[in-house]
Amino acid sequence: MNTRSMIFTLYGDYIRHYGNKIWIGSLIRLLNEFGHNDQAVRAAISRMNKQGWVQAEKQGNKSYYSLTEPGVDRMEEAANRIFKLKPQDWDGKWRIFMYSIPEEIRSIRDELRKELVWSGFGTLSTSTWISPNNLEKQVQSLIKKYDIKEYVDFFIAEYQGPNENQRIVEKSWDLKEINERYQDFIAHYSQQYMIDKNKIKKGDMSDAECFVERTKLVHEYRKFLFVDPGLPEELLPEKWLGSYAASLFAEYYKELAEPASRFFESVFEDGNELKNKDRSYDIMTHPLLLD
Repeated sequence: MNTRSMIFTLYGDYIRHYGNKIWIGSLIRLLNEFGHNDQAVRAAISRMNKQGWVQAEKQGNKSYYSLTEPGVDRMEEAANRIFKLKPQDWDGKWRIFMYSIPEEIRSIRDELRKELVWSGFGTLSTSTWISPNNLEKQVQSLIKKYDIKEYVDFFIAEYQGPNENQRIVEKSWDLKEINERYQDFIAHYSQQYMIDKNKIKKGDMSDAECFVERTKLVHEYRKFLFVDPGLPEELLPEKWLGSYAASLFAEYYKELAEPASRFFESVFEDGNELKNKDRSYDIMTHPLLLD
């Protein structure tokens, strides 16, 4: 897990609930728990500052870093896209997005592909993307963001055969590969969950260790946002492991939540204002926990 990625995870899961700002000394202390050294943390946060994700602020001889407006938007965008892991009721229609973007702006085309995958679209054929989910707002947002109105077309249609809708799914996504990833996640974390649950019950697992494991758990489970299109239940294979993985994540997360937060606050209160904590923040909830 690279340092920059871990910093984003800490902002998303902890820091944004505590005034959205942290002293660099506290950030270093937290990341030391994962084996990231002081130099790596300073280099990563400096790079994020130059990229416009965070902004620096001096208070005496201390440097503090908070998310910029684009940084906050990135966190909110990630939270909003978590719906992908919550299968929707399907209206029976397909959203089809087609583009023909000139070679001279191929960098936009490459970025657009990443955005479409992230949103849950699959490739039906070259430059033709498809999804059964209601993604109209996301599509309009992408068209506006990349200023590509003259290069794209968008349709909402029903599939009239000659095959079944599952044929469209098979052509557009590799669900077997995604299911195998869920299987790997379940195999690793179901065993780890039982080990840590027993340790916590016996008092053999420190708050710092819970903090590390909770952060790793969220970091790993969030990766499914990049690969799982969040298809409606009607279009999923019979032995789909996404729901089981979601339940495992929820149980394990709740087991680690309280001691992990205790450790975070014990580090955070040295050099930061603990009173800035959002009073509505409930440590036992998380956007990735499915109802």
